[in-house]
Amino acid sequence: MRICYLVPGPMGRTPEGRAEMERRATLLRHYTGPDTQVGIVDVPEGPASIESMYEEYLSIPAAVRRAVELQAEGWDALILGCFGDPGLDALRELVEIPVVGPGEATALVAASLGHRFSIITITESVVPGTERQIRNVGLGEKLASVRVVGIPVLELHRDRARTVEAVVQVGRRALEEDRADTLVLGCMSMGFLEIAEEVAPVLGVPVLNPGKVALKFAEALVGAGLSHSRRAYMTPPKLAAGKVASPLELLHAHGG
Repeated sequence: MRICYLVPGPMGRTPEGRAEMERRATLLRHYTGPDTQVGIVDVPEGPASIESMYEEYLSIPAAVRRAVELQAEGWDALILGCFGDPGLDALRELVEIPVVGPGEATALVAASLGHRFSIITITESVVPGTERQIRNVGLGEKLASVRVVGIPVLELHRDRARTVEAVVQVGRRALEEDRADTLVLGCMSMGFLEIAEEVAPVLGVPVLNPGKVALKFAEALVGAGLSHSRRAYMTPPKLAAGKVASPLELLHAHGG
């Protein structure tokens, strides 16, 4: 099977960003089964990082356009490379192949591992959106808390030891004060620093890496021959009625 990780922003526009994309691709290949081919692509426009709802919305048009292209290129599933799952519904309306949102998928897995999970994320600016995201997934009663390390996305890797220590401290508070029994890293950059694997033995509870969980979730869907329901994610009416010939033509009709 062929699974593509779609970064909803122009990560590869700098040499440092291209190196980070290759590093993430290497990790994804390490996570996969022997029969899975993994690729990683970005889009030419959008925010450099996503730390607000405004930036989430800015990222959607280019990501939707690229998703349609990736399906035409023959990929079997897509992973939307942001924990906030920006535009997930829109991508599912326009493609037939499975589209995995790491936030949704990781929350569903966390809910199956314990009674209450907490999400550890970057800054206060994303907390309301994350809480709403989990309610929309249907897991609001299982969400113990959303706590922050107070480190912006683009600074997480600069002092990894500091980031790890912040996750440990915040995780302990979630366990002790919020009565969480499972923790989720609510940022893909945290996931690709492999912090979950390091802090889980320290904290003594499952700590979920959204990059790894999303990939295994995608592999499971493709392996089981499953994709999203068309009753839930209906084809846009203009496309269904033949008023436009393709999803890309629909995007152009709206100025995309």
